Amino acid sequence: MSIVLYEERGPAAWITLNRPEKRNAITNDLLALVSEGIARAAASGARVIVLTGAGEKAFCAGGDLQPGGGFDFDFASPRTAYGNLLRQSQDCPLPIIAAVNGHCVAGGMGFLAMADMAIAVEEAKFGLPEVKIGLFPYQVLSLLKDLVPPRILREMCLTGALYDAEFAGAAGLLNRVVPRGGLMAAVEEMAAALATTSPTATRRGKYAMRALAAMDFDRAISFAEGQLGLATLTGDAREGLASFNEKRPTAFRGD
Repeated sequence: MSIVLYEERGPAAWITLNRPEKRNAITNDLLALVSEGIARAAASGARVIVLTGAGEKAFCAGGDLQPGGGFDFDFASPRTAYGNLLRQSQDCPLPIIAAVNGHCVAGGMGFLAMADMAIAVEEAKFGLPEVKIGLFPYQVLSLLKDLVPPRILREMCLTGALYDAEFAGAAGLLNRVVPRGGLMAAVEEMAAALATTSPTATRRGKYAMRALAAMDFDRAISFAEGQLGLATLTGDAREGLASFNEKRPTAFRGD
């Protein structure tokens, strides 16, 4: 069986890390298959991507530390497979939900951070333990720095401690914390809500949010003004305004 599973369920494309016996640890093969799944979902009729892990122990335990595992680098290339996956996630036109079914540590925190939204079970633990094996969460920091307050992030990076789901939620890493039995229902509810929105507005909105993050106010407001004007020219915006005025359900086409 594949170490990454892909399945389309209703509006959602589910990508499942499938190495439960290894706590869904990351290898280059796993990264390639997750990347393939994201590309496949974006090219399909799916409206949202759900990223989760198999089993109940771990969402993702980070890089596979065994020889030949997740720490084989091509030093002739300035980019890594893991970094390329994070780049791909940020360019993905579909919303990504992380369904955190268990512990999420080290490189798994990057999988969590690359998602637009996250729901976790109450038992999940979170951490960046790299300092305990002589490393540091360099690549993960590229996304975590915009999610977690600086003091909290420094504590997590420098102590390598594990934290509970309540702490992770308060730190800005999670949208919801739910009992284990309610995880799938909570994720499906969020996916269904996302599926009712405009694909065009979502696609353009994700692009805008990423661009705005790197701008000061004056550049940001000028950019936003232009984006709003362009958005009114899209088919989805015309349909949305027409359906509002005609008091009927919308029929978005994603154009």
